[in-house]
Amino acid sequence: MDRREFAIRVVSPTVFTVLLFVAWEAVCRALKVPLTILPAPSDVFGALWQYRAPIIDNSWVTLWTTLTGFLMATAFGLLLGIGVGWHRALYAGIYPVMVGFNSVPKVAVVPVLILWFGIGEIPAVLTAFLISFFPIVVNVATGLATTEPELEDVLRALGASKLDIMRKVGIPRSLPYFFGSLKVAITLAFVGAVVSETVGANKGIGKLMLDAQAAFQVPIVFAGLLVLAVLGILLYAGTALIEARFTGWAFRGQATR
Repeated sequence: MDRREFAIRVVSPTVFTVLLFVAWEAVCRALKVPLTILPAPSDVFGALWQYRAPIIDNSWVTLWTTLTGFLMATAFGLLLGIGVGWHRALYAGIYPVMVGFNSVPKVAVVPVLILWFGIGEIPAVLTAFLISFFPIVVNVATGLATTEPELEDVLRALGASKLDIMRKVGIPRSLPYFFGSLKVAITLAFVGAVVSETVGANKGIGKLMLDAQAAFQVPIVFAGLLVLAVLGILLYAGTALIEARFTGWAFRGQATR
């Protein structure tokens, strides 16, 4: 990474984030915003340090439920996306059902999951799974379905079977779509897990924020939001690194420019 790229990828976001917190602090101090309305960053970081033990404990719960649901969504979405994208009958039959299911607000499904599995971490895992698998299916199916017909004709003329075309052309071609969907799905998985924790859970950042809200401990609520933002950025960055490792060929021309 040269200096210019380092400045774009590291220095610029850091400076912008610091300026954002400084402006936030200045507005809260200048306008004397009540602590119960909008705490200043100094109050938020103070609560983050003061209550670091319960925040860390609940963060681990939210992190593992999110990752578990996300990994389930990745495996299921990849397999279903390959089937839907490669078989027209499956596409025609399953895709409308998935669109209808995805249109149902997942917060409305959480009470049903709690009724089936009780209050705990299983509903959070399943909610993270349900809310994040759809983008993966759609993107993988799109990557496979948009394979050039001319290329398929050439490969068939050379003796390649349909399975060979899918393994050697279709799946590699859909990898950029797949990893692009993972970056969207990981953030959605956090949304699903936290929503479930706020509806019914024993532990987790969502549960901690809900209890803090009931006690009017607004700095703890914002501290929880800050933790969720940091975790989301880290997981997004990890997914982007894996994407660069496996699909660097797709962006080689952009990197050269």
